[in-house]
Amino acid sequence: MSDPLAVIAQLPGVPEAVDEARQAVDRLYRHRVLRRASPAVSTESSLRGARASAAIEGVDVPLDVLRRDEAHDPLVQGALRASAEMGRLGATWRKAPRQVLARLHVVAAAGLTPQEELGRPRSGDVDDVPDPLSLGPAPSAADTATRMDGLFDLLERPTKAPAIVLAAVVHAELAVLRPFGAADGVVARSAERLTLVEYGLDPKSLVAVEVGHLELPYGEALRAYLGGTPEGVATWVQHCASAVTLGVRETTAICEAMQRG
Repeated sequence: MSDPLAVIAQLPGVPEAVDEARQAVDRLYRHRVLRRASPAVSTESSLRGARASAAIEGVDVPLDVLRRDEAHDPLVQGALRASAEMGRLGATWRKAPRQVLARLHVVAAAGLTPQEELGRPRSGDVDDVPDPLSLGPAPSAADTATRMDGLFDLLERPTKAPAIVLAAVVHAELAVLRPFGAADGVVARSAERLTLVEYGLDPKSLVAVEVGHLELPYGEALRAYLGGTPEGVATWVQHCASAVTLGVRETTAICEAMQRG
């Protein structure tokens, strides 16, 4: 059986970037604060990740506003709900990814799209699909459905590729296809983080990978992936690995702050 993810994992520059990210995660997991405060670190990481995910979409709210529950923008609220929902979806992700993505969309897009469209793949005019990252027109609903079938098939196949590679492909496909037509970026980043958790890189969901994406040229890297060349795909995977490394830095700062009390 072919293993296209393993091919991606060997593209120039990818093994080194993935290895650097994995080593960073390993160092994080040895932090002494995690012996007693792992759940608290995960909660804070998730809050910062949700803030960063909304900021990527153009709604940047300070952390203290989120902590006071004073952010009322529907996209921010959707990012927060998606972040909270991930903990309940992990066991289902490997078995029923369609179901998980539908649920993520229900919680992420509430208030942004009509109730009857929540959790349902788009079927209308692609001109109505938002393009906050200047990726160009979304694929047609039919083409999107075909590519989503391919993505789900990829998730079901055994692979020797590292979790970062799988997570990067899941993230990119959802981000460029925009299968729901609203809050797709939030869903894509949530699915990436869920993949990193469920496929073993970050089982405690500590890494604020969304913060890494916010700090890096996110749209530029997605457009490279969209080009479809091996170089473009490698650029995107390296970007995702770097986002993990930067996310580790963010979580390490959380740990250090807790250690200082």
